[in-house]
Amino acid sequence: MQSPSHAGSDPALWAIGLMTGTALDGFVDTALIRTDGVSVAEFGPFELFAYSDADRALLAEAITQARVWDFQGPEPVIFAQAEDLITRIYAGAVLKLVEKANMRPEDIAFVGGHGLTVLHRPQIGGGGRTRQLLDGAKLAELTGIDTVWDFRSHDVAMGGQGAPLAPIYHTAILRHAGLDGDTSILNLGGVANITWWDGADGLAAFDTGPANGPLNEWVEAHGKGVYDKDGRLAASGCVHEGRLLEILDNPWFDAPYPKSLDRYDFDAGLVRGLSLEDGAATLTALVAASLDLGLRLLPTRPKRLVVAGGGRKNPVLMAEIAARCNVSVVDADTIGLRGDAIEAECFALLAVRSSRGLPLSFPGTTGVEGPTTGGVISRVV
Repeated sequence: MQSPSHAGSDPALWAIGLMTGTALDGFVDTALIRTDGVSVAEFGPFELFAYSDADRALLAEAITQARVWDFQGPEPVIFAQAEDLITRIYAGAVLKLVEKANMRPEDIAFVGGHGLTVLHRPQIGGGGRTRQLLDGAKLAELTGIDTVWDFRSHDVAMGGQGAPLAPIYHTAILRHAGLDGDTSILNLGGVANITWWDGADGLAAFDTGPANGPLNEWVEAHGKGVYDKDGRLAASGCVHEGRLLEILDNPWFDAPYPKSLDRYDFDAGLVRGLSLEDGAATLTALVAASLDLGLRLLPTRPKRLVVAGGGRKNPVLMAEIAARCNVSVVDADTIGLRGDAIEAECFALLAVRSSRGLPLSFPGTTGVEGPTTGGVISRVV
C-alpha cells in the first residue's frame, strides 16, 4: 500500500491524544503534539496518569463481562459505569496536561480519545464489531475541547480488522527520526503489533501475537503483582519449548496479514499447569517466537526493531526478541522518540486526520478494501 509521505498544506494544530491499553497497566497515556495530520510539527509534554486499583478492578470486570456478552443482546450494565469512569479520568488527564503545557483548553483544537477496548470481533467482508468504552460527547463537555473518538468502528464495518491504526503515525515518526526502510516499529502492549515501512511509500502492519496481556494475567493470578517487573520471574524460569510449539501450531500465526487480535484471543491459560516462573518464561518466549513468525510474512525482514509500549521495559523480553528474531532491538527512547507516549501521540494525530477527512486505515494495515476514514467528532456545544 502507499502511505502518506508529505506534510499537507493545512496548518498544524495542537491536539491531545489519550490511550488506555488492554494490558491494564494502571495508566492513561496522555500526550500533546502539534500536527497537520500527516507529520509532527512540534512535540508538547506527555504524562502517564495513574488510576486506582479500584478503578482497575472495575475496568477488568467490564472486560470479563464483555467476553461473556460477545455482542449478543443488551450491553452489560457495568459498561455504563466503566465508560463514565474512563471518560472522567480522561477529562482530568486532559486538563492537567493543558495546565502542564501552560496552555488553555481553547488553545487545543482536538482531543483524540481511544478509550478502553473491551471486545474486538472484526470479520472479513464486514459485519464485525468492536467496542471501546468512552463517551466522547461527555469528554468534550468536560474539557471544553472538540473530541474525536470511536476510531475503529467504521473500519470494522467496512470489512477491515480495525487494527492496527498506529502505522500512519509510526511512519511519521520514523521520518522525523531520519530512519530508513531497514527499521520497523514494534509496539508491545497487551498485544504485539508491527509496522513495516520500506522508507518510501510502502507500508504494512498487523498484530503478530500476544505481548504483555497473558504474562500480566499469569503474574496477577499468582498474587505476584500485575506484571513481571524487569522480567525477573521469566529469568528464573525455563521455557517449555514443547508447550511453545503447541501454542504456535495455531493457524493464526501463519495466516497472512492484515490480521488483528482481541487481547483475550490468547490468555494465561496457555501455560496452565506450569510453575509461576516457567509459565512466565514460556509466555515471554511466546511474544518473541510469534513475532519471528510474523517477520517472515513481511516483504523484507527488518534489520532493526524500534520498540514502544510497556514491554520494552522488560529486559528479558527484549533479549528474547533479539535472540529468537535475530534482529537488533532498541528502545524507542534511545533514538529520541518517546516510547511511553507513542500510542497517545498517535491518537492526537489521528484526531486531526479525522477532522480533515483523511483516511486512518488502508488495505495494507487493516485489510479494508480501500483507504478509509474513521472517528466520531463530538463538538463543544
